[in-house]
Amino acid sequence: MANIIFKKRLLLAMVMMAGLILLAAGCASGPSPVVPPPGQEAAVQVQPETVRLGVARLMNETDIEITGWHFKPGDSVFINMTLVEPADPPARVPGMAIANAVVDKKGCFTTEVEKLVKISDFLRADIGLNRDMEKYIIIDKPPIPEGSYRLTAESMASDKTASCRLTVKGPTLGDRFKDWLGGLLGKIEKK
Repeated sequence: MANIIFKKRLLLAMVMMAGLILLAAGCASGPSPVVPPPGQEAAVQVQPETVRLGVARLMNETDIEITGWHFKPGDSVFINMTLVEPADPPARVPGMAIANAVVDKKGCFTTEVEKLVKISDFLRADIGLNRDMEKYIIIDKPPIPEGSYRLTAESMASDKTASCRLTVKGPTLGDRFKDWLGGLLGKIEKK
């Protein structure tokens, strides 16, 4: 009798777990499609539009890709990031160059934010080497403040500029757990 009750509870637990996994998967939203805007005005778009400041997630799971259209072919473009909201951040946040690109023959560009930029500018961290010459991240300052940032693509050979928004949020509970595991594995060091 006890064996039957145990099997029923185990089956119920498995069904509930499967339901939660399906619910979580159904709520996850994929990236918005990258669609060039109509017209001839310079435009830029960032994917994803929101990033989280969990160290492990930002470094291993988040590729920040910036795409631009209607720029001068062959031109160089620099992408700068400035804090827009909150207008009164807890700490001064200077504008920072986070990427650059060369515009193709069609007037378009695509670039990614490099890992070093994520470490130094987003996380405000450093890189260290252990005895085995493996890199690890040293967290000794707080990351950039959460908020809304303006990404501005500035053309070097012409006066074309375009901007879009990037939302930066703090780490989730899952991100904090991954970072804790990264600390145990020697991949992340917090000072």
